[in-house]
Amino acid sequence: MSGAALQRPRPADALLLTIAVGAISASGPLIALATAPALALAFWRCALGSAATAAVVLSTPRLRTEMRSLDRRGWTRAVLAGLLLGAHFALWMPSVRLTSVAAATALIATQPVWAVLIARCRGEAVSGRVWLGVGLALAGVLLLVRVDLAVSWRAVLGDLMALASAVLAAAYVTAGGEVRQRVSAPSYTLIAYGTAAVPPLLIALLLREQVSGFALREWVLILILTLTAQLLGHTLINITLRRVSPTVTSLAILFELPGAVIIAALLIGQVPPLIVLPVLVILFIGLALVITAAPTGLGAAATQVREDPPV
Repeated sequence: MSGAALQRPRPADALLLTIAVGAISASGPLIALATAPALALAFWRCALGSAATAAVVLSTPRLRTEMRSLDRRGWTRAVLAGLLLGAHFALWMPSVRLTSVAAATALIATQPVWAVLIARCRGEAVSGRVWLGVGLALAGVLLLVRVDLAVSWRAVLGDLMALASAVLAAAYVTAGGEVRQRVSAPSYTLIAYGTAAVPPLLIALLLREQVSGFALREWVLILILTLTAQLLGHTLINITLRRVSPTVTSLAILFELPGAVIIAALLIGQVPPLIVLPVLVILFIGLALVITAAPTGLGAAATQVREDPPV
């Protein structure tokens, strides 16, 4: 990886990244704190994110024109990406309720690993250093699931759901990659997030889970979740990406993991057992290797794992 890719960001950008990572880190703890069904949280998070983006797009003539000029192939790819993103949320957000915040956050962070494997299946070359990172990250995954085996099968189910959601996130990035090269972030996000609201809503209706009529406390938490993790965090990331390399940005986003652990401990009193900490370190090192060694911008793809920047 070139020195330019790992160049230290300016103090102002470092501050913005710190705020962004803090906002994103609150996602898991806020989901665990809320009592509304997780699928309802997933639906409203996507729907409100799409609504916020729609306000930007509809008030900007250039973006309205861009939306109208998108061809059928572009719409199909964007909608497919949105469905994958919605399925990702429909799995990850309930997983936080089944396993620990630390485990769910660590496992969703493995998205770059699955992006590498998808890229390899599509014929792209993968270096030995990247494979080393993949191996370390997967070893961390196996160790984490083994630890949760001693906790409960419920925790293991949550782990598997979080892991599957990471695979779906990687597929989402891959499916939307072509469209993102042709349209701006707000236009793409409007389509993807509007579509992403559909899977969790349909699953919630199928399971007859409540999607409205919550107490004021739950609506406040939904709003905070959308404003922090979805809008503030990734808007700031999008801003810093104009001046900071995707590799540095993605490495910064990895600190969501310790951030989520700290916020979960302070907010809901959820402290992972000590045996989990070295496992998280192994996983962290593996992911850092994948991001810094990948030659084709997998680091950039990692910034899209959780949410696309709305503006």
